[in-house]
Amino acid sequence: MAFPNRLLEDIRARVPLPDVVGKRVKLTRKGREHSGLCPFHNEKTPSFTVSEDKGFYHCFGCGAHGDVISFVMNTEGLSFPETVERLAAEAGLEVPVETPEAREEAKRRADLYDVVEAACIWFEKQLRAPSGRAALDYLQARGLRDETISRFRLGYAPDGSGGLAVTLKAMGADESQLIEAGLLRRPDDGRAPYSFFRDRVMFPIADRRGRIIAFGGRLMGDVKAAKYVNSPDTPLFDKGRNLYNFGAARQASFETGQLVVAEGYMDVIALSQAGIEAAVAPLGTAMTEDQIRAVWRLTQEPTLCFDGDTAGQRAAARAAERVLPLLQPGKSLRFALLPPGEDPDSLIARQGAAAMRQILEAAQPLSEVIWRMEVGAAPIDTPERRADLQARLEKRVEDIGDATVREHYRNAVRDRLWASFRSQGGKGRGKVAPQGNTGAHIRSQMRQQSRRAQQAILAALIHHPRLRDEFDEALEAVEFEPDLDKLRQQLQNLFAGHVDLDFEAIQAHFTGSGDESLLQGVLEKQVLVLAPFANPRASVEDARRGLSHLIDRRVHERLRQEVVDLGRSAAASADKAGLDRVMAARRDAIEIDRQLADIDE
Repeated sequence: MAFPNRLLEDIRARVPLPDVVGKRVKLTRKGREHSGLCPFHNEKTPSFTVSEDKGFYHCFGCGAHGDVISFVMNTEGLSFPETVERLAAEAGLEVPVETPEAREEAKRRADLYDVVEAACIWFEKQLRAPSGRAALDYLQARGLRDETISRFRLGYAPDGSGGLAVTLKAMGADESQLIEAGLLRRPDDGRAPYSFFRDRVMFPIADRRGRIIAFGGRLMGDVKAAKYVNSPDTPLFDKGRNLYNFGAARQASFETGQLVVAEGYMDVIALSQAGIEAAVAPLGTAMTEDQIRAVWRLTQEPTLCFDGDTAGQRAAARAAERVLPLLQPGKSLRFALLPPGEDPDSLIARQGAAAMRQILEAAQPLSEVIWRMEVGAAPIDTPERRADLQARLEKRVEDIGDATVREHYRNAVRDRLWASFRSQGGKGRGKVAPQGNTGAHIRSQMRQQSRRAQQAILAALIHHPRLRDEFDEALEAVEFEPDLDKLRQQLQNLFAGHVDLDFEAIQAHFTGSGDESLLQGVLEKQVLVLAPFANPRASVEDARRGLSHLIDRRVHERLRQEVVDLGRSAAASADKAGLDRVMAARRDAIEIDRQLADIDE
């Protein structure tokens, strides 16, 4: 009996291998793996290992190797159909009944694999043909090397051409297969079918066994139409279950114990070309439950990497909400947020692989993301609002399916709420800081963030001195820490005395003055990672936009603090005039908050 591949994949994903092996072998847990005496040959020293993440067992003594299905077959003497039926029942999965129609469906799917593979080869050839010159130039301009283009089998679908259909029909495919494979689309008005992908760079999508099952197509240049389109769902392709580059990333993930989930094709390819080969991406949708379970098979805590814009933050929030019911002991997600305006592709192009690795290493755990989501959702400056925060966090905890994980989250939330509220002295002023358990830690974090912003402003002016005149007046409204203000004044004096000042001249001046360490502190790598516009490789326009944004934000934050202080002072008065000043200060603070939100858009 032939079983659908999807059923077999679901069994491997849902039936924990260590639980099945553990019924016959006494296993000892070692990190993320288990070991014991091999059940397939006599031994006194354990050489048999089981990896739940990797989904296989292996004996270094006799070479036995397989997954949960083969283990049951080899240890219990069951046939393949008997094993599948039993494990499917344990996992709560329905086994389809084999019928003549099912056999015909299996043959049809096999034929479709051949059709889609032939289409992939055709698209690859078009990329290297004269008609694909612009597409090849586009990929190379994005920094892709020829070996990368070949490894990912990138191609090109010409515009308005029936060449693909003609070629595949000549190979024996019929029109209905091309439609079923998502290569042709039949209009509703009865016209002849037309090519689904036209004038697009093509990204082949493979299944977990490396077979091409679908495509993503990207338009080149600035266009109003959707830049990316994916193949429609077909008998081979389900965009909610597959992940881009999953098969190729599997081995790299096993070797490193890590996995990055990026947002798009180019991000995955850029990461791979930069040496971060354990990278995958969902296919135009938010991460689904099936995709989360799939990445957990590779590593217990994959890192989701999102663009540093508002949309990226919303995507992180959706992923955090979706994973809560699925959490298991040891299995979670980490979240890496890039600087605003950056994605992995652009960050690597600007700053290199080291900067990307640094951001991935600083990824936050799921618990931190949930905390920040709720703390940033509403003010908590009254007892009632703090109670609302607690209720919202506890509601999140109740979404966790596993009882053990849920209890640990419940304890962590209570400890953190207690420490955060206590750090405010019970007065409820201000917001709970997103990190730290003490008031001193919160204040330290705020000072560090403020200092980084000041350093970024100065670094941008040092690397882009031609912008000094544009921002000279605006800088007067920005407050700097004493040592940084000293550096700012020295830069101002230096700029005033030299018209054509470049970076080398600035560096030489500070080296001679003995303030080289102060300059190096401003130009350290962490500053440039967090503020890529301050990098010397950034364009002048990027530096201009980044400076304008950061200076506006610093000025508005200072104004807001002044308004808050004014409101506190007025609140000490018991007369009507004092109350009026408090209400006016609150209105001003709300308006400044709105302006800050506009700045951050």
